[in-house]
Amino acid sequence: MSPSFDWWGNSKDTHHMGTPVVVKMENPNNWSMVELEGPLDDEDDFLLSSADGPMQARLPEKARNKNAKQLTWVLLLKAHRAAGCLTSIASVMLGLAAAIRRRVAAGVTDTADNNTGSKSTAVRSRMYFCIKAFLLVSLVLLGLEVAAYFKGWHFGSPNLQIQYLLLLTNAVDIKGVFGSLYSKWVLIRVEYLAPPLQALTNGCIVLFLVQSVDRLVMCLGCLWIKLKKIKPVPKRNGSDPESGEGGYFPMVLVQIPMCNEKEVYQQSIGAVCNLDWPKGKLLIQVLDDSNDPTAQILIREEVEKWQKEGANILYRHRVDREGYKAGNLKSAMNCSYVKDYEFVAIFDADFQPAPDFLHKTVPHFQDNDELGLVQARWSFVNKDENLLTRLQNINLAFHFEVEQQVNGVFLNFFGFNGTAGVWRIKALEESGGWLERTTVEDMDIAVRAHLHGWKFIFLNDVECQCELPESYEAYRKQQHRWHSGPMQLFRLCLPDVIRAKISIWKKANMIFLFFLLRKLILPFYSFTLFCIILPMTMFIPEAQLPAWVVCYVPATMSFLNILPAPKAFPFIVPYLLFENTMSVTKFNAMISGLFQLGSAYEWVVTKKSGRSSEGDLVSLLEKETKHQRGESLPNLDEMREELKQQEKLKKKKHNRMYTKELALAFLLLTASARSLLSAQGIHFYFLLFQGISFLLVGLDLIGEQIE
Repeated sequence: MSPSFDWWGNSKDTHHMGTPVVVKMENPNNWSMVELEGPLDDEDDFLLSSADGPMQARLPEKARNKNAKQLTWVLLLKAHRAAGCLTSIASVMLGLAAAIRRRVAAGVTDTADNNTGSKSTAVRSRMYFCIKAFLLVSLVLLGLEVAAYFKGWHFGSPNLQIQYLLLLTNAVDIKGVFGSLYSKWVLIRVEYLAPPLQALTNGCIVLFLVQSVDRLVMCLGCLWIKLKKIKPVPKRNGSDPESGEGGYFPMVLVQIPMCNEKEVYQQSIGAVCNLDWPKGKLLIQVLDDSNDPTAQILIREEVEKWQKEGANILYRHRVDREGYKAGNLKSAMNCSYVKDYEFVAIFDADFQPAPDFLHKTVPHFQDNDELGLVQARWSFVNKDENLLTRLQNINLAFHFEVEQQVNGVFLNFFGFNGTAGVWRIKALEESGGWLERTTVEDMDIAVRAHLHGWKFIFLNDVECQCELPESYEAYRKQQHRWHSGPMQLFRLCLPDVIRAKISIWKKANMIFLFFLLRKLILPFYSFTLFCIILPMTMFIPEAQLPAWVVCYVPATMSFLNILPAPKAFPFIVPYLLFENTMSVTKFNAMISGLFQLGSAYEWVVTKKSGRSSEGDLVSLLEKETKHQRGESLPNLDEMREELKQQEKLKKKKHNRMYTKELALAFLLLTASARSLLSAQGIHFYFLLFQGISFLLVGLDLIGEQIE
């Protein structure tokens, strides 16, 4: 058993019953005090005090000797525990090294399942080739700088003119082939490389500051909302679960789009069927795009079970998954009975609304004909599952608490989150309905509805439970879709924004803030500034990147980001490093969406773990059999046989190695070694820890394993 890390505190096993003994020693200026805990043999060993101040009291000689021995034992105990902690740290490092060896031995990379010959694969290969070439050049330059350093040639001065004059006047003793080569390299970087690199650096710094100011303004807006206690309230009291016929109960359609969601289908269907709303005014559509026969049968049987219990629920399955989620929702809205409903609530397969969800959201539409959308906040059942989910929770807490709430209060507009929201069906129809032109159909419909004059409300106090991706592979694919889609949408809707009959301020907000600053500039400068420019300035030290850009401003922004999730404050440093690491995926996705590359149209359903579901499929089948009380279920035997075969052929869980992240890890570590020669303290530490962060992510040592 490894030693505990709380050796500096008072552990429970070190406490002994008895009276505390306090020994005070007189000092001309003040009083000092040492407190020890231990049993007293004599009742007369105590400290005298008075209301006027401490009184000097002498303990018997026996007590003083005992207290000295106790102090010695306490110090020895603390030292023993400190040594134990060092041993446990060593064991953790050895375990990490063993995990790295296993990853390398497995040899499974992120390119193992790519379709050969596809356009997206070619784009990823070109990006990886550029990073590898950059890494190779940096290794050569590091060797050159190390050799020059040991020869006493160290040209790292930020003053370009002095350095240039030293070389022209031969003031430095540089002889031989190596000396000539090195002097030419210094001249090249002074004359040709440093000026454009410094210009690019200054441009990225400006973008960084603009984005930081935008984030600061949003945080101040959130603070204003908190201080003024601004909160959207219905114009009327609305519907009350106990109000009976006098409440506001319009016709509501609930849609649950899903695709091969065997882990979470049961919990989402059950939660929606338990919504507290008059049954005659509620219809549930389960929109199944599954191509897995087992998933289809399980979902259909779950729907039939709730139908027998009296729920007004329908099952729809599409053979062709054209248009993905947007196509699924569009197909469902074309049903003839939809015209009888006024509102539609949408929940993804892993979302579990509370029974009073509709009572808290639908009343906001009453007597508010301009309102098109009411969006609720997400909460997460697995936010403390691992480091990856904790870091995601920080990001999403800021997104909902600050971005969505501030935009909703001050602009009546924000991006629809695709789920846990209620739409006015008239707003969907007037805005053109669901379109399959991008992978962010939720943002698409929100932008078009805003251009048509509809207003949105965000309810920060209404939560809907869901789960976060627990593996880096699932999170990476999710983020690629979330960052490539907005750039696709920007290209498509820019003419509509310009022609829209809305105010110039709203047009400027949508173009420059909503799209360019937060969707394009943020991933661009994050990747360019911290993954490209910073390492380059180590090998071209004439171009300077100030320390406040490397450390102080990012730390401040990370502190602001973590405020909505104060319990995650100990993870502020991992959060900062991980966000920079994710900039590779986000930058790649942004480029794919902006230039309409093949990977921009990839849609991969985020893998769910079903943390709050009821267990595996075999036990679920047994429950279903008991529930049906002996009734024969169609294809049940075939389904059981298929499940048994899947258990036999079940793949072992594994982790992948991500080539771009690994290449950038070695690049940053190489740059950190170069910065060490220049004695650039804060740059060295940032590059070192950022390189380690890339290494951990590249070896998939963050998050859960995948199948």
